[in-house]
Amino acid sequence: MSGQPHPASYYTATANPAPDRSALNAAIDVDVCIIGAGLTGCSTALNLIEKGYSVAVLEANRVGWGASGRSGGQMIFGYACDMEKLENLVGPQDSRLLWDVSIEALNYSRSLIERFKIQCDLKSGHLHAAVKPRHQRALECWQQELQTQYGYTGLQLLDRQTLGPLLQTDAYEGGLLDPNSAHLHPLNYTLGLAAAAESAGAVIYENSAAERIEYGASPTVTTANGRVRCKYLVFCGNAYLGGVEKSLRRKTMPVGTYIIATESLGEQRAHALIANEMAVADMNFVLDYFRLSADHRLLFGGRVSYSTLAPSNLARAMRPRMLKIFPQLDDVKIDYSWGGFVSITANRAPHFGRLRDNVYFAQGFSGHGIALTGMAGRLMADAIAGTAEKFDVFTRIPHLSFPGGPVFRTPALMLAMTWYRLRDLL
Repeated sequence: MSGQPHPASYYTATANPAPDRSALNAAIDVDVCIIGAGLTGCSTALNLIEKGYSVAVLEANRVGWGASGRSGGQMIFGYACDMEKLENLVGPQDSRLLWDVSIEALNYSRSLIERFKIQCDLKSGHLHAAVKPRHQRALECWQQELQTQYGYTGLQLLDRQTLGPLLQTDAYEGGLLDPNSAHLHPLNYTLGLAAAAESAGAVIYENSAAERIEYGASPTVTTANGRVRCKYLVFCGNAYLGGVEKSLRRKTMPVGTYIIATESLGEQRAHALIANEMAVADMNFVLDYFRLSADHRLLFGGRVSYSTLAPSNLARAMRPRMLKIFPQLDDVKIDYSWGGFVSITANRAPHFGRLRDNVYFAQGFSGHGIALTGMAGRLMADAIAGTAEKFDVFTRIPHLSFPGGPVFRTPALMLAMTWYRLRDLL
């Protein structure tokens, strides 16, 4: 069965040239088979090839078809859950190691972009914006915690007055600016990483969904027209893994998230909105996030769907959220609107592990994966090669299955999210 093309989006319209890769139409043997050609899969492939393994990557659709090619593109320190939660889950020693990995992930992403000359519009700077006074107080405490407990000293706490020259809106009390975080064009980053893996020797098969898996000493993955026998198998499908490995699905939920892109505002008007070109995300649980594109559009995201049902008219549904922050854009047209799924865990911590001694996975980045996905690939490659200390820190994070089974877990999550939406209003 043929896979699907990239969904229509601003990212697809401005994607760098990429080859059409053939589907798997043969029986092959490799050291490692990777399922999923997003950021995690492409990074895993690159790192394994550089360690001397032969690698085949099976992608059901196109490289970067899932969240890796549709996301908000914000490359941020830390995790989707806060460090206090991680410390409660794994203790202070492991939580410190997890923090260090998150900062290493930022540096590693930049090194990949520089090393392989990936043209993905990388820009530094990210702001956590305070919608309410209690958010601003929380940001002040957060800055102190990260500085004293984790030695992260570059954060800048901004009040309404000092934020004003940077961000042309009255919507926020202030914010916490991190010059070390960044944003980028996620599809072009993924395409560049895939090209780097292929140039090193990996083979990526598109339109090649995994349909059946036989485990054992030599796992075998069967597609519609071929099969891969391997020594190690790696799952990198995240929210789009489907039903090929049901045990992984119980630990995550697909959540819809949506983005609009305005027409080009022109350089002067765009920079008047965000003078330093930082990315912004507010502090609500159901948050809004936005940034400028390289061609001076505003990319504005938010309005999550826990039912997996997208709004019927996405641009019309998203526009009021954008105008609440930037009412001066009332005359601006929306050129693109799109959405997709991210994979969340119950505790919002990433879910890494092994299903068997020779079967690895990384999933559940919970909307916080631009940097961590690349790092996950590096850590899984290290673990396969025999150096698993950092990978094993992630495997020690406990994860509960979502309650309700496949039929009732989505309604249960929707009820829980109603409480968080109400909390955002207080």
